[in-house]
Amino acid sequence: MTHPSIPGFAEHRVQVDDGVTLNAAVGGAGSPVVLLHGFPQTHLMWRHVAADLAADHTVICPDLRGYGASDKPVDSGPDTYSKRTMARDVVRLAAALGHDRFTLAGHDRGALVAFRAAMDHPEAVARALFLDVLPTLDMWDALHGVSAAVGFHLYLMAQPAGLPERMIQASADAFFAHFLDAWANAPHAIPAEIREHYLAASAAAVPSIVADYRASAGADVEHDTADRQAGNRLAMPVTVLQQDWGAALGYHAQGLWSAWAGDLRHRTVSCGHFMAEEDPDLIAGEIRSLAGR
Repeated sequence: MTHPSIPGFAEHRVQVDDGVTLNAAVGGAGSPVVLLHGFPQTHLMWRHVAADLAADHTVICPDLRGYGASDKPVDSGPDTYSKRTMARDVVRLAAALGHDRFTLAGHDRGALVAFRAAMDHPEAVARALFLDVLPTLDMWDALHGVSAAVGFHLYLMAQPAGLPERMIQASADAFFAHFLDAWANAPHAIPAEIREHYLAASAAAVPSIVADYRASAGADVEHDTADRQAGNRLAMPVTVLQQDWGAALGYHAQGLWSAWAGDLRHRTVSCGHFMAEEDPDLIAGEIRSLAGR
């Protein structure tokens, strides 16, 4: 699949598992920063932030397993698309590129992968930033009553294999475009060329995207639950930026995150869900500040 690129970045293909190779855009020089994209996007959501950070960091922007130009293995079991597996991919990718320890930032689905990487691989993740997400276990607990309608896609894609894939594939452009339209406060932040790329990439990855979401109702909940019961917490400095969803859904975001992270900086921001595209200066500044700690 051809797609737009981040100026000054070279794309690499790195094998991270048996039969699984990730596509990653890499640029800049300096201490390493890994940026993980969300849904329904690819690594190009970081195009502005990555170009900014490349002035003083080595920046690695992969397409997650199952997304973009990365491989999309058949969902053969509960761990194929668990965040634990996808996090391991990211740590292996960074190591293959020469970085055993790095700052990690993730948005949306990528933030869930980043969370699991930080939990499972504290020796590799020096600092972590999460954009507009709750940990999986807290996310499911926060959704309740009619307010949970905002997360209808979570429940759809949690269903057994078959029906969700057929329903989404029947109208893939409309399905994925709904989220690009509904979640952005500044639609101009995603120009036509990028929007078309996101829609084409997502339509080509329906089975793996559904598998990723299905894992969040299965293996990912189990892994978060085990950590909570064991009292495991994030060991590194953590920054969280979120919209103010708490008033609508009835939860206190900072309190939920404080249960997972002792060294926490939490901010509520005014831009929409697609923060890295709507306010890239803010996000680049937050990552640069965190990476310097």
